[in-house]
Amino acid sequence: MSPIAFELDGRPVEALPGESILEAARRHGVEIPHLCHRPGLRPDGNCRACVVEIDGERALAASCCRAPAPGMKVSAAGERARRSQKMVVELLLADAPGGGHGEASELRHWADALGVGEPRFAAREQPAADFSHPAIAVQLDACIQCGRCTRACREEQANDVIGYAWRGDAARIVFDQADPMGASSCVACGECVQVCPTGALLPRRLDARPGVAPLAHAAASVPADAADVAGVGAPGPAVVAGPGDRQVDSLCPFCGVGCQLTWQIETGPGGDRIVRTDGRDGPANRGRLCVKGRFGFDYVASPERLTVPLVRRPGARKEPEFGRVPENWREQFREASWEEALAIAGGGLAAIRDVHGPRALAGFGSAKGSNEEAYLFQKLVRTGFGSNNVDHCTRLCHASSVAALLEGIGSGAVSNQVSDVLKADFILVIGANPTANHPVAATWIKNAARRGATLVVADPRRTELARHASQVLQFRPDTDVALLDAMLHAIIDEGLVDEAFVRERTRDFDALREAVARCSPEAMAPVCGIDAATIRSVARAYATSGASMILWGMGVSQHVHGTDNARCLIALALATGQIGRPGTGLHPLRGQNNVQGASDAGLIPMMLPDYHRVADPGAADPFERAWGVALDREPGLTVVEIMHAALAGRIRGMYVMGENPAMSDPDLHHAREALAKLDLLVVQDIFPTETAVLADVILPASAFPEKTGSFTNTDRIVQLARQALEPPGQARQDLAIIVDIARRLGLDWSYAHPREVFEEMRALMPSIRGISWERLEREGAVTYPCPDDSSPGEPVVFRERFPTDDGRGRFVPALPVPGAELPDAEWPMALITGRQLEHWHTGAMTRRATVLDAIEPQPTASLNPRDLARLGLAAGQRIRVESRRGAIELLARADDGVPAGSVFVPFAYAEAAANLLTHPALDPFGKIPGFKHCAVRVGPASIH
Repeated sequence: MSPIAFELDGRPVEALPGESILEAARRHGVEIPHLCHRPGLRPDGNCRACVVEIDGERALAASCCRAPAPGMKVSAAGERARRSQKMVVELLLADAPGGGHGEASELRHWADALGVGEPRFAAREQPAADFSHPAIAVQLDACIQCGRCTRACREEQANDVIGYAWRGDAARIVFDQADPMGASSCVACGECVQVCPTGALLPRRLDARPGVAPLAHAAASVPADAADVAGVGAPGPAVVAGPGDRQVDSLCPFCGVGCQLTWQIETGPGGDRIVRTDGRDGPANRGRLCVKGRFGFDYVASPERLTVPLVRRPGARKEPEFGRVPENWREQFREASWEEALAIAGGGLAAIRDVHGPRALAGFGSAKGSNEEAYLFQKLVRTGFGSNNVDHCTRLCHASSVAALLEGIGSGAVSNQVSDVLKADFILVIGANPTANHPVAATWIKNAARRGATLVVADPRRTELARHASQVLQFRPDTDVALLDAMLHAIIDEGLVDEAFVRERTRDFDALREAVARCSPEAMAPVCGIDAATIRSVARAYATSGASMILWGMGVSQHVHGTDNARCLIALALATGQIGRPGTGLHPLRGQNNVQGASDAGLIPMMLPDYHRVADPGAADPFERAWGVALDREPGLTVVEIMHAALAGRIRGMYVMGENPAMSDPDLHHAREALAKLDLLVVQDIFPTETAVLADVILPASAFPEKTGSFTNTDRIVQLARQALEPPGQARQDLAIIVDIARRLGLDWSYAHPREVFEEMRALMPSIRGISWERLEREGAVTYPCPDDSSPGEPVVFRERFPTDDGRGRFVPALPVPGAELPDAEWPMALITGRQLEHWHTGAMTRRATVLDAIEPQPTASLNPRDLARLGLAAGQRIRVESRRGAIELLARADDGVPAGSVFVPFAYAEAAANLLTHPALDPFGKIPGFKHCAVRVGPASIH
């Protein structure tokens, strides 16, 4: 469509197709007053501050809602329009004394710009402030009812918390049923805070500097009406966070969505500090954030930060049996200089290598670190240790998904980006709880459902996303393959296979057809608990829609049959041709912020960077030439295998960077015993984690905001994070510490900046060859594969062929098999583990974030109310959950979404570590533990 020529304030201008008058004016440098309008939100036209006069029309028009027409004559600054704009702003100013709260009130800005002084009108009755929420201050005396917060909450985030109540001059914004915000169903995404133009909703200050009211913890004294219902609050007026002294554009350090954000930095006597986070218009989030991204940043200022190198005292015995990190843990260590600590760490690792051989060492890298750190870490293990005993947390989350994807379609990366759900007609979300684990990704799914896409949620638990679903398949735990094989059978049986796609782009379909022949929906219904007609209906809808997309999480991958689960999902896409087009494909939602990039960089024991197998001589040759050393051609041990080898005495030394296996591994008694038995354990981290207290040397490292580097999100988007703060005390950059260790292992390394590492990476990794550091600095984000500098990157892959030897996708049949440990008379319930919205991974960061820990301060176990009644238990009661490997005590929580016979436990709480219970049995292909299913019993807590 051609641009639209029209006249604005007497001069000719052009509007782009789809632009409003307001948007076109802004693009041409003409600012029209506006308050209810904000880019990204649906135009509403309710504040009337943006009215303009259109030649030939009787009434003034809201420019945010009105599209220009060819030849239209518009006056935005004429006397009639300006008089009306001023009157609107004056009336609003009367209802918001002082122009609002905070330093960036848009109402105050427009009042000043238009020359509106003190209003001539009396203010309406002002509502009381509400400080019941730990993150958000509600001061509705500044509310002008512009509707931004309701649109942000309902239409963008789709949380449906904020609405209007009452009428006339009594109308006001409410949360749920006019509840205090702290008692409402608000999930603290903060989108309302970000869009509010007057400071009626503001983030609260998290710091406790002199003169600044600190955020109260849950135990603080709070007003009764707030404390009784919310458990958190602050006495007296809340101090709110405004713009900082400087801003730094960066990324969220938590899940794999990769949201771009801006940190507001305040400079004070105690140094720089982040005081506020705002969402930025990045490709994955478009300005949206969740509670962790917006309010989870103050962990970096925790007094528990490691700030000096520590060495274990002679004779200080490692005690593997503990809950939370003991308060007196420092008594086991003494402070050391960096030179001494590095000499003990690097020299000790080299000595073990030289005496016991390269395979007596192992390294755990971090999916929280940058691409450059992951690359250098795996390079250090392969060239400095001399083996492939290197792994990271992908082994504990999506290793089985990657194994199946590499086997089936030749690539472990996602085929389509999350936001591609907006182009899908049918969306299957299985074994994932994105509203808690990937909240911003969940907003795209919810938005797609509201636009008319068919959303099917399949999970043993009924999660919040089910509220938006067309259909919910709440199948029995551990029966994924039975359900998926039944869907495949139905597709084949009803002639819904895309025969042309299967013939031209796949192989081994006959093997699949034969395998699922006995897995009809009628046969599998009693196994999975979903009736046959429903299975057939969902299979039919998936196969026949114009574009169907599958997203899955660790509910699929964290099983001893996790690879089989993913094989079935791949088979669904291949059999129906639902891959290689917009709105289709396969997307395993990545758990940590750089698990995709760390895997791409080779931080896995059987793969070199870009997924070249270590046993493939041709693939290893370029790395050997570039690195100047012969590489071990035998795949290394995985995370759990390394623990077995350590306990058996075959692994004697380990270097752990930013990982916490003493909390994240299954059967923690076993894992902690293994770590304690090592001759030398070197831990590089920012906090005294459960792993660090078992170390011989602790090296204080840099938190996410304290370093610059590239990160790759779940969408295959490489993005640049920028340093905002300096590391505290003597803590050092992670990249520098890796280089220092490498030198003490005999490697002649000298990397002065992450860009030097990135340039080495892209010389060896064709997938990112077209992404230079300069391009990242210029563009901020580039999607791979990106073969050259002129390539825009490929958001949708596998359009014409798969990256396999013959270009075809491969069907790999899978049949239902029982889990490693099934409930029985003695252990009658199934344990499901996972994350919760406010906490992430093992809690090392989020439990030191003030707001996040205030919202969810205690470990809980969620059970179906029927199970609670059957067991004689009550919500809020302290209970004991026990398996064959251990027991934990925590508070019971009633949850209708948890299936009867199951119990859900988050794994972020060291005082009730879920992984003390989990089974260490591994998937034979992905070598991932079956975290999602083991047998337990539940009863009242023991009396001490």
